[in-house]
Amino acid sequence: MQAIKEIEQQYTKPKIAQIQSGDTVKVHHKIREGAKSRVQIFEGVVIRTHRLGSLSAVITVRRIASNVGVEKTYLLHSPNVEKVEVLRRAKVRRNFLSYLRERRGKSARLQEMSFDKKAANDVSVPEAEVQEEIKAGKPVASSESVEAEVSTDEIAEQENAEAGKGDAAEVSDDAGQGDEAAMPAEEVQEGLDKAE
Repeated sequence: MQAIKEIEQQYTKPKIAQIQSGDTVKVHHKIREGAKSRVQIFEGVVIRTHRLGSLSAVITVRRIASNVGVEKTYLLHSPNVEKVEVLRRAKVRRNFLSYLRERRGKSARLQEMSFDKKAANDVSVPEAEVQEEIKAGKPVASSESVEAEVSTDEIAEQENAEAGKGDAAEVSDDAGQGDEAAMPAEEVQEGLDKAE
């Protein structure tokens, strides 16, 4: 049993969005067509959630497209599901909203409720958890989920330092050549004097 948990842990995303039945979500799904790949967004209402605490967590999303109901089921920990973004949350009393299949228009509306959108969509892993995993010798999550926060000022300083090193190297090369580097400027000045 322990071996199965270890294998599942390798493929489990560190954190997923807090999704419930009745949520209106945008699912960013990666689609591969031959050698190309693109991200397709499917927006709809979550009519069913299943096994959210495990590796095989599944949501079913429904939307109406060209007067036809379309349902798609997504494995949340699949590498093809890049991101799930919760847009709205509705007050529902069931896990499986099968009654929405027979409804259209106003009768299909759900009672919207307020929620903390930022907290529901937050999938970043706290730095403390990452440090604990490193100390425990566990593999750290991919770079997509753990992003090091680097300010633009720090990036600019690094680029300026690298540019300064390049300029210093050019100056030292010019100093070794003697007056050859300054010679073209003198010739230009002589040419201007003769022209006057």
